[in-house]
Amino acid sequence: MSVFAFYLFALSTIAGGLFTVISRNPVHSVLWLILTFLSSAGLFVLLGAEFVAMLLVIVYVGAVAVLFLFVVMMLDVDFAELKAEMARYMPLALLIAVVILMQFAMAFGAWQSSEAAEGLVAQATPEGVHNTKALGLILYDQYFLLFQLAGLILLVAMIGAIVLTLRHRADVKRQNVLAQMYRDPKTAMELRDVKPGQGL
Repeated sequence: MSVFAFYLFALSTIAGGLFTVISRNPVHSVLWLILTFLSSAGLFVLLGAEFVAMLLVIVYVGAVAVLFLFVVMMLDVDFAELKAEMARYMPLALLIAVVILMQFAMAFGAWQSSEAAEGLVAQATPEGVHNTKALGLILYDQYFLLFQLAGLILLVAMIGAIVLTLRHRADVKRQNVLAQMYRDPKTAMELRDVKPGQGL
């Protein structure tokens, strides 16, 4: 059953990736991409990496692919013009694809499984401990400080990017919350007697 599931997920992953590229409708391409992500998550489950599979489903399918779908459906993009531009670079793209396939063939031809790999995996996941629990013990026990420092560095980088790209321009109207809160209701509105045929 596991072999049948492996071939099923592998074929659906390859088919989804292929139809993502060659599909004429961009919405269909995103849906094929979602199928590719789900099939890859199934392969991770067969490998025993349930945590990575759930991350793939939650992050890529639940956030990235849905974002792609919203952008494709909301933006009025002329895909016919884009495909016409892509056709000009097709020979170069085919050459790059052939080079990449040759590199994959060389890599898989020289692939050898390490004899110590199974021992290292068994050492990382003690007997009776699920791999997700073992991963949590490693991150939040042995490498807790490094994990928190990595999160702090990412937070500082995000704040720095926001500060560096924030520009206050004079010609852009911005909301002044304090001015709205402390305004005097008596001076907020002015009544004028407008005569017929006259403007303000």
